[in-house]
Amino acid sequence: MTQALSTLYIGPLEGLAPPRVTPTPGPDALPARTLLEPVYLAELFERFGTRYGHGDRRAVASLWSKWHFSALAAHGLAANLLLERDLPLGLDDLHLQQSPEGQTTGLVLRHAGRPLSELGALSRFTTLLDDHLVPLVEALAMATGASPKVFWSNAGNYFEYFAGALADHPMAGPDVGEPARALMESRSLPDGRRNPLFRPVRYVDPGKADAPTRIRRLCCIRYLIDELGYCANCPLECRRGATTAKGKRVAKAST
Repeated sequence: MTQALSTLYIGPLEGLAPPRVTPTPGPDALPARTLLEPVYLAELFERFGTRYGHGDRRAVASLWSKWHFSALAAHGLAANLLLERDLPLGLDDLHLQQSPEGQTTGLVLRHAGRPLSELGALSRFTTLLDDHLVPLVEALAMATGASPKVFWSNAGNYFEYFAGALADHPMAGPDVGEPARALMESRSLPDGRRNPLFRPVRYVDPGKADAPTRIRRLCCIRYLIDELGYCANCPLECRRGATTAKGKRVAKAST
């Protein structure tokens, strides 16, 4: 199935490099579980924060998480929705490729995934949610003092974006993103837990010929770094009456 994964990277995914699939990740790949270590996270955000003048640690961590969650959602949803395969994205299985500053630039997989054991919308994303996002969001919040909701909002932003973008993929069938949308419309998970990916994005119709405005449910707090200000999809920016970028669902999710 390694070859099948490589065929995914066309259409809306053509700008992404396929994950590296190998049973021996090598010394250049970071075990994803390392992201749960407070000492490592402190060092990571020190490195990553150099590009932002070592600004507010909460905002630096939020910006780092955007790159990480973007990679996770792009590869994970493509395999899940287009191939019905569950990639080994759990923190115990996954390795990461990083830039010198610590930005996640690629995924290293021990294998090319397995057929989904559950096809229901509320269960097919369990590996992504419970084995990666839940423990990582908790670790990021504890390491920085930022609310877990900030990181879940970042994850949901890219989950929603790629679920929509895959509709334009040559391999996509009708309503390919429906399972992802059904998850985002559910307030709770099968075990009764609150769904942290519930409605992360909304679209506001300006009532004109323009495309709906894509607005995040929660702010990513990047404004805490003075030179960055608000992102194009920020709900705070909208409340302030500022101009927001308008775009269709497949417009690039702001970083």
